[in-house]
Amino acid sequence: MLIVAPHPDDAELGMGGSILKLKQEGLRVGVLDLTSGEPTPHGSEEIRRLETVNATEALQLDLRENLGLPNRSLEANLESRHQLAGFIRQTRPRWLFAPYWVDAHPDHVAATELVEGARFWAKLTKTDLPGEPWHPERIFNYFSIHLKLVPQPAFVVDISQQWSQKLHAIKCYQSQFAMGSRAESPTFFDQLESEAAYWGKSIGTAYGEPFASREPVGLSDLNSLV
Repeated sequence: MLIVAPHPDDAELGMGGSILKLKQEGLRVGVLDLTSGEPTPHGSEEIRRLETVNATEALQLDLRENLGLPNRSLEANLESRHQLAGFIRQTRPRWLFAPYWVDAHPDHVAATELVEGARFWAKLTKTDLPGEPWHPERIFNYFSIHLKLVPQPAFVVDISQQWSQKLHAIKCYQSQFAMGSRAESPTFFDQLESEAAYWGKSIGTAYGEPFASREPVGLSDLNSLV
């Protein structure tokens, strides 16, 4: 499984609980951050690298790399598509996870367009891409969005048992979510928990993470439904 994130912390915010759940099920999971996420008001390249290392350990990831594309001006251009397609061919993930395709943040929108284009390119023959052709079976979209909207997800994953560890991974990014944040209630973390509880309530659990998909989601049986 490969989660593609526009910036370090997007994977944790959007699907940190599901990453932990996948790992607990014995699956190999990696994250590819497209940019460093810098500049930000309280961060730096060095700070963000250290925070990402700590969050990676909290998530127990098998792989985490950064493609080094420009923050704040991420584009789904041919050069970036070539880099990402080559990474996909070399890592050969079964599924790809990308941000939801509607967002106020241009980097998030560009990231999803880039993932979709790179997935197609990764399967091509007679190219100068590294590795052998590979086509991930699915793209699922996680929600780490800047728009105040209530999405209609394709499915919601129960992360009740993973919630506290997800929160720990997010709190590794002190420069983004602690420094300069308002202290009065509700805090950023209060709101984060409320959102997770909302999605949990929608499926009858304590906490949940929503996912979208442009394609229908198939089930081999109904035994896994909550």
